[in-house]
Amino acid sequence: MNDRLITRRDFARTSLAAAAVVPLTGAAALRAQPRSSRVVIVREEAVLDTAHRVDKAILQKMLDQTVIRVTGGKTAREGWKAIATVKDTVGLVPTPHLNPTHPELIELVTASLQNQVGLPAERIVNAQGRNLDIVKSCTVLIALPALKAHWLTGIGTVLKNYIMFSGNPQAYHDSRNVKLGEIWKLPEVVGKTKLVLVDALYPLCDKGPQPDPRYKWHYNGLIAGTDPVAVETVCLNIITNKRELIKGEPWPLSPPPLCVEAADKVYGLGVSSMEEINLERIGWTKETLV
Repeated sequence: MNDRLITRRDFARTSLAAAAVVPLTGAAALRAQPRSSRVVIVREEAVLDTAHRVDKAILQKMLDQTVIRVTGGKTAREGWKAIATVKDTVGLVPTPHLNPTHPELIELVTASLQNQVGLPAERIVNAQGRNLDIVKSCTVLIALPALKAHWLTGIGTVLKNYIMFSGNPQAYHDSRNVKLGEIWKLPEVVGKTKLVLVDALYPLCDKGPQPDPRYKWHYNGLIAGTDPVAVETVCLNIITNKRELIKGEPWPLSPPPLCVEAADKVYGLGVSSMEEINLERIGWTKETLV
């Protein structure tokens, strides 16, 4: 067997036909076993004011609750230490465009890694973008996407968040979004994501390319877990249900977000069935949508 590492160029050449063989091997074996993935939603009505400004003290409380519930730690410090150690280099991967991740959340995550884990500032980096050397240098990745629909991939939250790592984002647009899961298996990326933390404070439920304020709303939440597919599945349900609430009838995303089910059934990255997701809701209950 050829044991050479798969490169980014190899991934760009991968076809759907080739990807489809995965369920016959490792992913099929995973699906044959009972599965459960934990996803936590933490919401606070007062975290945003009427001008969409963030109350950082409330957001800090939400972040602490989220990390405790996701990791099972007794305290936020214990939770963060389950995510990273002082020996790690942590790459944060926020959403840069079209409903970007709130800078306040990025700042609080950075401060938590410094104050709770003891990581020096130089070992916490922004890993978003095409520079795989940065990603390669990271021992831990924290995905920090914002909750949104997207005109090129249907949903533009968790799985799409690593699209720039491919070096060829156009290869994953429209129906080709089905292959987004392969990016998470690049050798520079695979196994490094220890927390998926979605900024669901002020989501966007229609696709752009420019954010339309008619389709943004105060969800005032954080959505998190360690299974990227399970977190994306919850996010997709929220977006879908909000769209139906707005229209009063089904309003399907276009293009269809084929990537979510494929990330489970083709790439074996996690759970895409709500029946297999252990969903915990904390805080504000108005229009949880899932």
